[in-house]
Amino acid sequence: MIYTLTPNPAVDRELTVPAMELDSVLRASESRVDFGGKGFNVSRLLKGMEASSTAVGFLAGNAGELLQNGLKSLGIGTDFVWVAGETRTNVSIVTQTHDHYIKVNEKGPLVNFAKQQELLDKIDLLAKRDEWWVLAGSMPPGVADDFYARVVSVLNKHEAYAILDTTGEALRLGCVEKPYLVKPNAEEAQALTGLPVSNTAEIAAAAAELRKMGAQNVVISMGKAGALLQTSEGTWLTHSPKIQEKNPIGAGDSMVGGLVWALDQAVSLKDALGWGVASGAATASLSGTEVGTRPLIEELFGQVSFKKIETV
Repeated sequence: MIYTLTPNPAVDRELTVPAMELDSVLRASESRVDFGGKGFNVSRLLKGMEASSTAVGFLAGNAGELLQNGLKSLGIGTDFVWVAGETRTNVSIVTQTHDHYIKVNEKGPLVNFAKQQELLDKIDLLAKRDEWWVLAGSMPPGVADDFYARVVSVLNKHEAYAILDTTGEALRLGCVEKPYLVKPNAEEAQALTGLPVSNTAEIAAAAAELRKMGAQNVVISMGKAGALLQTSEGTWLTHSPKIQEKNPIGAGDSMVGGLVWALDQAVSLKDALGWGVASGAATASLSGTEVGTRPLIEELFGQVSFKKIETV
């Protein structure tokens, strides 16, 4: 079983405009609403790979009802803690030619400590040995940066696997609890470690620093350049397949989805990253907020290449 934890989900509204203009009234030629938040994006990719998952997190108000009903309509399981207020709405404005976009994210509802404990208790009941949990995204107001660390501690108690995809202090504190894997991008790794990430050797050094912080395995995503994986057994650079990029938003979440899908199939971590890179590329090649599906991901996986990196 795969669970995705999204503490601060969102209704994602995307508006398509002919061109980006400031200080002007723009007319949308198209609009769409999706069920957003990093963990939800992972669940959507898993659905595209014909795999089941259960989405966990905090929801609130009418927007929360919209999200829950939307996820259920996609065949994604849900098990939420409901809080006061209103789940946030994030708005993206993209051009018809997909060369520019603006994305604005709301903060989300205030979550008090009692509700945080309710979610931790729920995770404690759900967690089982050898099951996979993706912990992804930012914290809503009221939730401290150590929340993911507390979740990882609960999962480790049950010998479940935690994949952590967050940033900053939440990532640093999460690493201390020794999650199975963390997946920052290069800029996020640089911000946390203070190390440069301008070339492969430097990115490998940043990954090593994250492992020193406690992460068992580290994947650092590098966009079109692919991703770097470091484990206790070595370091590999995974090159992304060549695509015509249409919308990179959500590609990193799809990478995590493909990765955890493969791990749940007992694929090796190195090859699982290949599935992750192919999944991210598939999503980036599609219009709007669509995510990759199995036929496209399988095709792109055949183009993924690996190179082992020797580190000092």
